[in-house]
Amino acid sequence: MKKLLYTFLVSLFGGFLALFMHNFYYDHSNNIITEEKDNMVNISFNPLSNSNLSVENDFVSAAEKTIHSVVHVKNTSISGGNSSLWDYFNNSGGKTRVGMGSGVIISEDGYIITNNHVIENASTIEITTNNNKTYNAELLGSDEVSDIAVLKIVGDESFPYIRFADSDQTKIGEWVLAVGNPFNLTSTVTAGIISAKSRDLNDFDSKNQSFIQTDAAVNSGNSGGALVNTNGDLIGINTAITSGTGGFVGYSFAVPSNVARKIFEDIIEFGNVQKGLLGVTGFGLNSKSANELNIDLTEGFFVNDTEAEMGAERAGIIKGDVIISLDNIKIEKFSDLSGYLSTKRPGDKISVGIIRDNKNIKLRVTLEKNNNVSFLGMQLKNMTKTELESYKITHGLKISNLRNSSLFRMGVKPGYALTEINNNEIKKTEDLSNYNSNTKINQMIFVSPNGEKERLIFE
Repeated sequence: MKKLLYTFLVSLFGGFLALFMHNFYYDHSNNIITEEKDNMVNISFNPLSNSNLSVENDFVSAAEKTIHSVVHVKNTSISGGNSSLWDYFNNSGGKTRVGMGSGVIISEDGYIITNNHVIENASTIEITTNNNKTYNAELLGSDEVSDIAVLKIVGDESFPYIRFADSDQTKIGEWVLAVGNPFNLTSTVTAGIISAKSRDLNDFDSKNQSFIQTDAAVNSGNSGGALVNTNGDLIGINTAITSGTGGFVGYSFAVPSNVARKIFEDIIEFGNVQKGLLGVTGFGLNSKSANELNIDLTEGFFVNDTEAEMGAERAGIIKGDVIISLDNIKIEKFSDLSGYLSTKRPGDKISVGIIRDNKNIKLRVTLEKNNNVSFLGMQLKNMTKTELESYKITHGLKISNLRNSSLFRMGVKPGYALTEINNNEIKKTEDLSNYNSNTKINQMIFVSPNGEKERLIFE
């Protein structure tokens, strides 16, 4: 019995000793860290985590706020002339064409913002809301340059509407939703981020814009629809895609809400768009132009000239200045400058930050009324008697801005004077009303500031 008890005690002691030695020499921290790491991985990629729920809820909330305020726009127009003997004798007068797009209700009483190209040449406009109610709408006004049009639903009903946000405050990388009717699929919502701001699609396009670029899917039929933030507020009007196939390929473009709102207010108050001009000509800087000008700046707007009796000249801006800010908003390229000025009216006073001789200067400039007219991608204005004498001509219109790539390649530049079209003298801007999109232009004569005449012949 004593021998058995002795054996038991020895075994028990040996077990305690082995357990002590194991705990003393073996590090359990690796197991603990592994467990913690495994838990962290599981939490990080959990689709039901709080952060993911927050983004999901933002999208749902924004969609619910906006989907009933974006409408389907049907544009019916009559195009062309009599296409057959049957049409001629039956007085058909042309073919009926139907266009489709989207629109955004921005007031309770049924005012709508859409794209100009959605309702262009419309004889009738029909609106269909998200609950499948159909209304007639009237066109109150439009602006071809910004591609914005304003409609009003006929009737006295109340409608859900989207509030404007300040598009200047949007950030690259911010989540956005595009709401519209692509391919006649009503009430479609897609998500993306803001990919870029102040995007100009074509440096020589007469319809220069300062777009918000996004990777939210936008296709045919989305034009005129809403680009909204996660609060469901309007930051842009979806307008364009660039694609070889005509379908979405990863990026789309919207007119900023500040521009759309200003155009809407102008049309309602004045009946047309009021454009405030700074009174400068020039170009956005880059490394190549900086080397040619022998300056250190590669961003900003280089002032090549100022227009006589305009705000910039009166405020003291001179040739060679580089505009780097407007009202403390950074100006890196031309589209930054043109985009901000698109939100301003004649008479508005703005703070212009410039660099001159490596010094930062701020000037107060009053914007002036746009006395220019747009024609074939040119901005033209009447010339003073002094200007005509310096050009050694008796008549002509001065090119204050040129966005026509064909004319630019032919040697025409801002500052040139247009004196003739099809052998007809051009004396005042009113003379351009004799020419429209159907007029065949065979030749034009331009005169450079040093008096050299250039005749361009088109065949």
